[in-house]
Amino acid sequence: MPTTSIAIRQTGLVTSVGLTAATACAAIRAKISNPSLTRFIDPAGRPIAAHEVSLDKPWRGLSKLARMAAMAIEESLSGLAREEWARIPLLLCVAEQERPGRENGLDDRLFGEIQGLLSTRFAAASAVVAHGRVGTAVALAAARSLLQDPQCPGVIVAGVDSLVSWPTLSVMEQGDRLLTDTNSNGFLPGEAAGAVLLGRAGTARIELRCLGIGFGVEKAHLNSEEPLRAEGLASAIKQALADAGREMHEMDFRITDVSGEQYYFKEAALALSRTLRRRKEAFDIWHPAECIGETGAASGLAILCVAEAACRKGYTLGPNIVTHFGNDAGQRAAAVLHFAEAS
Repeated sequence: MPTTSIAIRQTGLVTSVGLTAATACAAIRAKISNPSLTRFIDPAGRPIAAHEVSLDKPWRGLSKLARMAAMAIEESLSGLAREEWARIPLLLCVAEQERPGRENGLDDRLFGEIQGLLSTRFAAASAVVAHGRVGTAVALAAARSLLQDPQCPGVIVAGVDSLVSWPTLSVMEQGDRLLTDTNSNGFLPGEAAGAVLLGRAGTARIELRCLGIGFGVEKAHLNSEEPLRAEGLASAIKQALADAGREMHEMDFRITDVSGEQYYFKEAALALSRTLRRRKEAFDIWHPAECIGETGAASGLAILCVAEAACRKGYTLGPNIVTHFGNDAGQRAAAVLHFAEAS
């Protein structure tokens, strides 16, 4: 794996609490949440609450995903001349193949629709990353490889997803996974798009760098009957720390994709116990999903945008951040971030 670290240059974010990175991250910092009752009804006849993104027209399905993604990508590229966009690869994170209610066209139509909305074509190295919530880490690893080429000026990693559709909600509701008045062990579904423009570390005065990336597989995944020991997530975190040349006690806080289900909070706690070897007075955990809902493949990008805003505006708990992500089927990933002055 390449040893050169990469850095975030610009961000874009579209959520239910803000249509830009600045507004969304400010709302998340203030713990503002904006769920609303949807047109979908559960078996008891109650409307299902969700974090829906409000756009200027009532777009649905692939059209809405394309517009949210285009908005986030355009924001992340706002500092570049439009003629430069065609030289930059786009790594587009979308829902994994096994996700219930996965939108048709994610693999073969969404990318083209986004290019059409932006009136551009991205570089030939562009790709669709269909790995759900761990897709952000997969794309970061791919971006790091692409940036080894001195001819590559930067890489866009973007993610878009929506769980606010009946094919998805019906399966989640039948599995008692939605947060309701009668079920506290669940999440509020959401939708979002995020994007980050990545470059080589060390080319800006201050920057948020990605120093390490790791992956693992959890055998005791959400639908497994095996006892949860968080071995997959712990493995991913250890790999990311080793890749970054850091230890867990050197990390200042965590930002994760946990969205309300007890399983994932328990897993995060167990993984911490398996990776932290020195006592810390506090080791806070941030989870943007409490404000924007469960946003699937977009959740990792929201984490990166929140981390970058917090570092740039000076309200982090320290410069060293460990992030981690997990899919329901057991795939786990982690990334170590560091905010620093360029050397």
